[in-house]
Amino acid sequence: MSMELPIGQQDRKGFMTGYLEALALVERLHRLLLDVIKDEFERVGVLEINAVQALLLFNVGDNEVTAGELKSRGYYQGSNVSYNLKKLVELGYMHHQRCEIDRRSVRVRLTPRGREIRDIVAGLFARHADGLEGKDVISREGIADITSSLKRVERYWSDQIRYIY
Repeated sequence: MSMELPIGQQDRKGFMTGYLEALALVERLHRLLLDVIKDEFERVGVLEINAVQALLLFNVGDNEVTAGELKSRGYYQGSNVSYNLKKLVELGYMHHQRCEIDRRSVRVRLTPRGREIRDIVAGLFARHADGLEGKDVISREGIADITSSLKRVERYWSDQIRYIY
């Protein structure tokens, strides 16, 4: 004798299954993105920085930022960003300078060498975008829908952190 759940509970269980699948997919995609960047850097012979550091250089771009700004934008965790920024400064990919107003704060920006890495990552992403669209993997509307949905989840999670805990 099989017990079927009432319709409302079936719907809730189905949503939960989909939600957990989406969470797992986001995790896998992030790890896969880092692997793709790592492979690109091995291909072009850049071996002294890792994929997380390369992505950090890409995200800083032409801006001058503090570690706190990178954390507040949601790109990185605290100790992770501090360690990677220090390493990138040591390797010559970033300049750092104490903020005139708040001497505890350090502002960083890319060096020419850091901009080369940013450009490699930007080229990789541009090739991916062209390939995804050109091979009909996903349409412009599809990518817009995914982005919109993920932004709503991000807002929901942010609200949970701010108002619940």
